[in-house]
Amino acid sequence: MAENTTDVDRLNAVGVLTRREIEARILAPVIDALGQEFGRDRVIEIVRGVIVDLAREQGRAMAEARGDASLTSFAATLEPWTRDNALTMAVREETAEQLTFDVTRCRYAEMYSALGIEELGAVLSCNRDAALIEGFNPEVRFTRTQTIMGGAGHCDFRYSKPR
Repeated sequence: MAENTTDVDRLNAVGVLTRREIEARILAPVIDALGQEFGRDRVIEIVRGVIVDLAREQGRAMAEARGDASLTSFAATLEPWTRDNALTMAVREETAEQLTFDVTRCRYAEMYSALGIEELGAVLSCNRDAALIEGFNPEVRFTRTQTIMGGAGHCDFRYSKPR
């Protein structure tokens, strides 16, 4: 890669689905071992906090690298998350003030299920979403009422920026 390649560029050379599988294969046994020693609920609480903090920082770094924290710019960053057909999405609205889409297939959920760690899927993946946009642009409001990981038929992503 070029000498001026950023960490984000290097990470994005691999799709997020592949990164999440690598992370899960390492973290699941670590979480299990630490859970036996210190209590699973407490370990998962700590892991959740770390993951959220990392996602928030990643959002900040993405906005800084792009030099633009608009919703339009954020929408342009979604490709690594959808690469390798990781998500099937139906975009509902994409404007400067609104980005709304439904995820109708989530290979992340399928991957966590195949690894036998469905209960960690939200901790390792879904919990990142609100923190990512918060870091990218704290003015953007994110709502989601359901996820495939949580048993729903689709995930409803709703981003809005006050005018």
